[in-house]
Amino acid sequence: MCSCVTGACTNDKVIFTFTRGASTMANKGPSYGMSRQVQDKIEQKYDPELEVRLVEWIATQCAGVEKPEAGKLGFQAWLKDGCVLCELINTLCKDKPVKKIQSSSMAFKQMEQISQFLNAAEHYGVVKTDMFQTVDLWEGKDLAAVQRTLMALGSIAVTKDDGCFRGDPNWFFKKAQENRRDFSDDQLKEGKNVIGLQMGSNRGASQSGMTGYGRPRQIMNP
Repeated sequence: MCSCVTGACTNDKVIFTFTRGASTMANKGPSYGMSRQVQDKIEQKYDPELEVRLVEWIATQCAGVEKPEAGKLGFQAWLKDGCVLCELINTLCKDKPVKKIQSSSMAFKQMEQISQFLNAAEHYGVVKTDMFQTVDLWEGKDLAAVQRTLMALGSIAVTKDDGCFRGDPNWFFKKAQENRRDFSDDQLKEGKNVIGLQMGSNRGASQSGMTGYGRPRQIMNP
């Protein structure tokens, strides 16, 4: 803040005029340096082809849902209020985990519905490392993470094969399933007596032709 004083003389009186300078704050500009590099790398992970596949699946899974405009911004706007995501998880679960889905322009309502989807998706089987954060979608910080979560969700739906999945199963990879086998105590005891192939094999071995320790081996001429 700065001030300047100017004076003028009129009828033997000195009149002073004070002019107060105004200070302004600069608006926040675009990211530079390291933060810009990090954001560029995040944006490079976003896959436009994967976007097309996910939109096709969600539109098929949630019958009646309109497709968004093509592109990252359209994809974000389509999912941002959480309604489509909650409809999606409800179609995959027979118990409909999200009981109330309501379109709203209020930020906290939209983020609340995104959180409801994330909680339901985790309960469905999506691991935490595949989950995006609410701000990743709502603020558009990492839409590639959103794609990763949806791909994991689709893979689990295909793997479950419980009749709830709609669409082409080839859009997703089937996740490896646990092959649990139970053995009785007798079987476990027998297994301890088996020599693994890593230890070699004694099949066909005999002591024929062996000599005692310390004795020279006899060589017979034909």
